[in-house]
Amino acid sequence: MINKNKKIAVGMSGGVDSTMAAFLLKQKGCDVVGLTMQIWGGKPSGGVKKSGCYGPGEAEDIAAATEACKRIGIPHHIIDLKKEYQENVISYFRDEYKKGKTPNPCVVCNSKIKFNLLLEKAFKSGIDFDYFATGHYARVSFDKTSGTYLLKRGLDRNKDQSYFLYKLKQSQLEKIIFPLGGMKKVDVKDLARKNGFADYAEKEESQNFVECDDYFSLLPQGKPGQIVDYKGNVLGEHDGIERYTVGQRRNLKVGGLKEPYYVLKIDSRRNTIIIGPKEFAYSDKAEIKDINWIIHPEKNKIKVKVRYGASLAACSFSATRAKQVLLKFDKPQFAITPGQSAVFYDGEVVLGGGIIA
Repeated sequence: MINKNKKIAVGMSGGVDSTMAAFLLKQKGCDVVGLTMQIWGGKPSGGVKKSGCYGPGEAEDIAAATEACKRIGIPHHIIDLKKEYQENVISYFRDEYKKGKTPNPCVVCNSKIKFNLLLEKAFKSGIDFDYFATGHYARVSFDKTSGTYLLKRGLDRNKDQSYFLYKLKQSQLEKIIFPLGGMKKVDVKDLARKNGFADYAEKEESQNFVECDDYFSLLPQGKPGQIVDYKGNVLGEHDGIERYTVGQRRNLKVGGLKEPYYVLKIDSRRNTIIIGPKEFAYSDKAEIKDINWIIHPEKNKIKVKVRYGASLAACSFSATRAKQVLLKFDKPQFAITPGQSAVFYDGEVVLGGGIIA
């Protein structure tokens, strides 16, 4: 896919992965330019506790991206997307939690911001490029038989990020390059150390959404309500449904139980948290909405991840309406969580995915 006569923009975060993606493309003789999103609109703060995508530490990340581009020898542009990020990611995040659901902001950021509005705004500002590359651990290939671009899992299974990219369209995949998709993280760090980027190899990874211990600072004050067991008995009081997710065991603030209880359901209409024993948190069915098929499966047996850290689970599916399917799992799955993404796989290939309804 890499044509040296084409110009490639690389999404630069200031971390080792995006830095090495740009470095590799430059080493291959490509015409490379760096793009960095500016999404934090708040004030500087000294209370940063974790490395994350959204927070006051963004200024430091932008400086690291600028320095990386300088060392590689490529131009660097900062694209202001603060307004767009608030409208598309933060608003969605807040609205979903109000409904008692558990959203995945990274999926929305990738589909609406990073692989969409970032590129649109870069073009409008006069930055010209033919392809867009990132440091994601995923792969893209072209299937000549079907004439379709395929999204595939990254070679490094411990770092595979294909789960977060299932909403990408054919028009996007056609112009995307993932230079690290066929590499392992340990080799990427070794590459950085050997080529003058040891400081980037040792940086803390940005694996969190926000730069703090929790996300509550982004949410309005919750309304207190009841915590009940699966039989309807009142066991305690919560301080806002936004602070709970299906499958949660800790911080339920309910004592005197003979065994650990888990969140089974969040009823936003009644402002109630329903809890019960772990066996009640398993289900063999899930309704999935807002389906995006990258490539439609030829049969109704697929494998699915119901959350990023979950193992692939075998299931069958049947369409219930437009862009909506019902999954039936071969084995019951723990804590299938409304608002999270279910991503479908056939071996290495990402078939598509949707939102757990």
